[in-house]
Amino acid sequence: MQQDELEALISNTAALMEQFERRCVSIEQRLQASALSLHNLTEQVPETVKQAAHDSLQGMPDQMMGKALEGLDKPVHDYQLHLHAASHEIGTSASALALQIKKMEQVHQMLIWKVVGVVAISLVLLLVGGAWLSMHYYNVIRNDQVSAEMVKAYNAADVVMCGSQLCANIDPKGQHYGSKGEYVPIRSR
Repeated sequence: MQQDELEALISNTAALMEQFERRCVSIEQRLQASALSLHNLTEQVPETVKQAAHDSLQGMPDQMMGKALEGLDKPVHDYQLHLHAASHEIGTSASALALQIKKMEQVHQMLIWKVVGVVAISLVLLLVGGAWLSMHYYNVIRNDQVSAEMVKAYNAADVVMCGSQLCANIDPKGQHYGSKGEYVPIRSR
């Protein structure tokens, strides 16, 4: 009996092993098919997502552009008004600055003419003053030259003080000068 039971047990185990092997092969085939299918799906996912995003976003830009334009209209309009006001202010400031520059140029030109006039008058006064001083000192030097010649002659003459008067040692043989011959040369020292 034991042998029959052992044979039956071996036979059942063999049948179970065969059934197990079939199921393993079947599971393996299904796993390979699933893996292949999963691989194909994995390769298709990026393209599918791209296509879906493209299809979804294709309609969105028009809607978003409309909303964006509606949202930007007021700020853009305000910005344009601000630019217009700023350009008007700049134009006004530039005109005022140009007017001030023109006035400053006129004042500068008047100042230049005044300086030129003062310099010209100063030069004329300097020339007139120089000419007058030259003539004055020319006459002074000429007068002093006569006096210098007289002092030179006095120093060379034999003259002495006689109390409060001058006394001279005259040359009686010398030539007489004057209309009546009252002047005679004084001897040198």
